[in-house]
Amino acid sequence: MLAEIRWHGRAGQGIITASRLLAYAAILEDKHAQAFPEFGPERIGAPISGFTRISDQPIEIHSKIYQPDVVVVLDPTVIKMVNVAEGLKKGGRLLANSKEGPGELSSRLNLNGVEVYTLNATKISIDVLGDARALNTIMLGALVGATNLVSLDSILKALGERFSGPILDKNIQLLKKGFMEVRSQ
Repeated sequence: MLAEIRWHGRAGQGIITASRLLAYAAILEDKHAQAFPEFGPERIGAPISGFTRISDQPIEIHSKIYQPDVVVVLDPTVIKMVNVAEGLKKGGRLLANSKEGPGELSSRLNLNGVEVYTLNATKISIDVLGDARALNTIMLGALVGATNLVSLDSILKALGERFSGPILDKNIQLLKKGFMEVRSQ
């Protein structure tokens, strides 16, 4: 099994952190993983991509991901600027932070043969933290909820090794909300 995940969002939204946490959770499950960003001289707020590969076997590919199995969109405004579904495999999954339901988003983006998942991660972050700075943790929870790439226990352990104290507590709360609230068409 080789799973390739492409993340879309804006610089400063934690795509690199989410990608690395997912990879680390996979490693905790004795899988092989890679996590890396793609960006140039962009500044905070510019669209960026990140990538995660997870495999049961050693990974010998060392390029960006052109045909992802899963696409995760942290910032809904990026959808207007970037073709987030580019190269997405038939039967693949698109998870988006969106006020729209999965069917609405699928129709708007003309996504045939793709499973679409949505949740309003912006609202969740504002409700829990008072601002929208935690989209990455929420969407990471949504990814775990929508796929079987890693277990919830492994991602919680990865969070626990990255954060501590009240920051860890909030991240666990946000991750679990993403896990529980993601919905498909």
